Amino acid sequence: MSMISKLRHGGAANATDAYARPRGGKLAVTAVLALGLAGGVAACGSDSEGSATASSGDGSVDLVAYSTPQTVYEDSLIPDFQATPEGEGIDFSNSFAGSGDQSRAVEAGQPADVVHFALEPDMQRVIDSGAVSADWNKNEYNGIVENSVVVFVVPKGNPENIQTWDDVASGDYEVVTPNPFQSGGAKWNLMAAYGAAINDGASKPEAEDRIADILANAPTQPASARDATAAFTSGKGDVLLSYENEAIAAQEAGEDVDYVIPDDTILIETPIAVTEDAGPEAQDFVDYLYTDEAQTDWAEAGYRPVVEPVAKQYEDKFPTPPGLFTIADLGGWSEINTKFFDPEDSIVQRIESDLGVATE
Repeated sequence: MSMISKLRHGGAANATDAYARPRGGKLAVTAVLALGLAGGVAACGSDSEGSATASSGDGSVDLVAYSTPQTVYEDSLIPDFQATPEGEGIDFSNSFAGSGDQSRAVEAGQPADVVHFALEPDMQRVIDSGAVSADWNKNEYNGIVENSVVVFVVPKGNPENIQTWDDVASGDYEVVTPNPFQSGGAKWNLMAAYGAAINDGASKPEAEDRIADILANAPTQPASARDATAAFTSGKGDVLLSYENEAIAAQEAGEDVDYVIPDDTILIETPIAVTEDAGPEAQDFVDYLYTDEAQTDWAEAGYRPVVEPVAKQYEDKFPTPPGLFTIADLGGWSEINTKFFDPEDSIVQRIESDLGVATE
């Protein structure tokens, strides 16, 4: 059953088990899972810059990231790194905004030593530009530093009893989701809706219709997940499609919201890399993000950790939906991004153009 998740801290178990769905139209989950929690009322996309600095100036790191993890970076990860021998004296210059916008900015020459995007196509763009090496993902975790899932954020108590994707797509409720041509989070949202329909036995055209129905019910499509959360908590819409960690952050910030983890949803995997021109301190920082200490920071902030010992510690805090699937189960981002999200000719581009929504 779908569930309103009211969270606090949980127990232990193995979050790196591989999960599989039953046969008969259900998608197989082939990816290894490592789940964790995230914090701060942030989401994938409003422009913001901040810095965490140390005094001795022994080196610097330009961090360019999607918007959701701004709080955990600035409140926990960066200062905790600066307290280590490797991080002592390292200055940070940070930029947080919508993942697609950030990727295009780095492609255009924005200084970056570490890039952390919401999804792989944004990383591929900077690989193609020469800013990041093609072997960026050759570590134990395939370049993924934390995970999440797509959830339904609803007003406290879920007064409309929104529990399923059919509810979200019904036309009875106003939906808030970011613009998929600016926000990586929006792409995850729509592919979660599509994959859930396939999981339920729908044909591909029927699953595409679900995307169209949701977008038709989404007059508010902000530029980023962060902006979408702000719109929802200010009174826009009946349901927000968002990252689990964003819902947790909203709750911990005192917003009157709950969230529903649908039975069928997608595992969000966010890639991180050091750029070609970065100094050794950038790699030191990325290496630090995979330590137990940093992964605990991710988990306490509402993100699902990828490192097994920490994932095991927080597994009860991050329940695994019975119908969890990955983007690989849908064909992978190299296929999906072109088919669904090409800004000039794709399934979502045509839907949005018919609705009068910008795709550039």
